[in-house]
Amino acid sequence: MKISKIWYFIRESIWFIPFLYGFISIILAIGSYYLDNYIAHHPHLYKKIPIIFLADIDLALTVLSSIATALLTMTTITFSSIMIVLTTFLSQFSPRTLQNFIADSPTQRVLAVFVGGFIYTVILLLVTRETKVHQLFILPTFAVIYALICLIFFVFFIHHVSRWIQVSNLIFDITTNALKILKNHFIDKKNVHPDAPWEDWEYPEVLQSTPLIVYPEKPGYLQSIDTNGLLKQATLDNSIVRVEARVGEFVDIDSPLLSIWKMEEKEIAHNYLRFISLGLERRTVQDIEFGITKLVEIALRAVSPAINDPNTAINCIAQIGKILAVMSCKHLPRPFLNDENRSLRIIIDQPDFKEYLYKSFYQIRHYGKDDISIISSILQALIHIATKSDTETKKEVWEFAQYIVEGINRDAILSLDKHYLNGRLHELAKQTGHRKEASLLT
Repeated sequence: MKISKIWYFIRESIWFIPFLYGFISIILAIGSYYLDNYIAHHPHLYKKIPIIFLADIDLALTVLSSIATALLTMTTITFSSIMIVLTTFLSQFSPRTLQNFIADSPTQRVLAVFVGGFIYTVILLLVTRETKVHQLFILPTFAVIYALICLIFFVFFIHHVSRWIQVSNLIFDITTNALKILKNHFIDKKNVHPDAPWEDWEYPEVLQSTPLIVYPEKPGYLQSIDTNGLLKQATLDNSIVRVEARVGEFVDIDSPLLSIWKMEEKEIAHNYLRFISLGLERRTVQDIEFGITKLVEIALRAVSPAINDPNTAINCIAQIGKILAVMSCKHLPRPFLNDENRSLRIIIDQPDFKEYLYKSFYQIRHYGKDDISIISSILQALIHIATKSDTETKKEVWEFAQYIVEGINRDAILSLDKHYLNGRLHELAKQTGHRKEASLLT
């Protein structure tokens, strides 16, 4: 767990790829110097190189210093553009969306290419010296080629930033990441055999005894849980472990993180905390709710009087519906995990689909209840979810639709709006099998 946690942190950091490219640039600069020096000590090779690619010491130093200055300027502009995007995300979308742009690979690579180019050119400038043998240099040509590559990346970055600054692309990126989490960490319902209800009989009995409380070593957000490692260790120690916080929650050093019940009178010396990943901010490693929260916050900003962009909110609602539709086909993790002998080992508080559904739309419903387009979009999202769901989920979707209808001020809705919303409710009632129970606006 530690290795994967460290690697994920490094990979998501904005400094890692520039550092890597900078190190590679140092190697390339040293290699270029030795190649140039090798050519200088074999004068017959100059005949095979066009004279346009060779320069004397004055021209070489001029070209290298000019390129170094230009690349440093391009690096500064790139960093300023990144800060502008981050400021836009912070003020207009959501503070939680900053990490989407920072962790974006093209953004990191462009900054890394410029940093690497500056380091490469400065090192060449440092090692370029004229001697009796070495009077012509090919190093400026290498630097010019690198500068042209940087220029191509700079044009690409301008295009990339112009795309990222569009909220529709940000919404698409958040949705894509959320769907990846569902694909990688959740199993289809059809591939899961439901556990028998009597397999968790030990839990009430366990609660009668006093557990060993484990506190975190430092405060932070619970980013991920290695359930397989935790299950193996609990089985090895013949213990039952309950995780006292959900993924995505903030845990202080005074807050219980784990409760461990020992089934045998033996000392448990193993550090269970190594299976728990805490960090300074929430991450979408296993936290599907965090991805949905980002979309909700963008939608809330969009319906606020300051921005007043209902179409963006409608787009967010549609994407949330897409995520929940895929989730409805997945087997959500159970709160009880058993070992191979069907003995209870792990207890984790897990949200069910009804809770995901409520947290996805309750704030949008509250702040957008006076906008017919927002309410209609929520009902349309529920219809999309219902078309993908099983019978039990359809029932939950219909119950939630009644909650949405309850919040509508029927006296303030015009007749055509009522007709439009009633059409949505009819379609939802049809998809959920509640035609006779359709609660329509009158």
